[in-house]
Amino acid sequence: MEPNTQQLNDLAIQVRRDILRMVHAVNSGHPGGSLGCTEFLVALYQNLMERKEGFDMDGINEDIFFLSNGHISPVFYSVLARSGYFPVSELATFRKLDSRLQGHPTTHEGLPGVRMASGSLGQGMSVAIGAAQTKKLNNDTHLVYSLHGDGELQEGQNWEAIMYASAYKVDNLIATVDLNGKQIDGPTDEVLHMGNLKIKFEAFGWDVLEIKEGNDLAAIIKGMNEAKALTGKGRPVCVLLYTEMGNGVDYMMHTHAWHGKAPNDEQLEKALEQNPATLGDY
Repeated sequence: MEPNTQQLNDLAIQVRRDILRMVHAVNSGHPGGSLGCTEFLVALYQNLMERKEGFDMDGINEDIFFLSNGHISPVFYSVLARSGYFPVSELATFRKLDSRLQGHPTTHEGLPGVRMASGSLGQGMSVAIGAAQTKKLNNDTHLVYSLHGDGELQEGQNWEAIMYASAYKVDNLIATVDLNGKQIDGPTDEVLHMGNLKIKFEAFGWDVLEIKEGNDLAAIIKGMNEAKALTGKGRPVCVLLYTEMGNGVDYMMHTHAWHGKAPNDEQLEKALEQNPATLGDY
């Protein structure tokens, strides 16, 4: 039974609490983009993807996901834990020595739910395309999802992969771009203006769908279901997800300052007050 909207909203609030507490505990991590993508990942794992019990690296006969912008690992770990991949209590080990929950996801520690290391930006598109082609070769009709930062698209490897995907009709892939307009050094348009991404992806032979309310669960679910309906038609699908970095914490929003900065004790308490516990902290 799929969770209802209230359950999803409650989970999103708890995930935000997890993110804030994780980065605060070690005074390290990336809360801004994690908070901005909370609703998307909650919707993906709790409503949109077809998942099977347990975890294996092959991911046969289920939808699979690749996080390309790996610095937003706090939201990824929280959603994985609260979706049953590993104990929620393990979130307390984030970025600590010998933890499976490194600052950027890795695979050598064997963390359930993680299928690629994504510390280096720009590589997830290529991996997702390879996985999507593998599903086709295995006659597996399930989908491959991926998430990318908008600043990450400044990496040239993305555009080789984007060109390849359309040329080889990789139409079982939905690549989502977190379009928050910010990166570590400032607004993306000021760091390296990329022009109109919708027109760019379409020029490369992709179908493109925009979700303007990228922090609204209902809008995300509606838009992503529309994206799913576009698969299997000979073209890869791109979703442009308009989000707010630091969403849910008033002083973290509308700025790039919290891309990679942890809150202090006072800031943490203020942020947690804005996101009252729903499911219980780890």
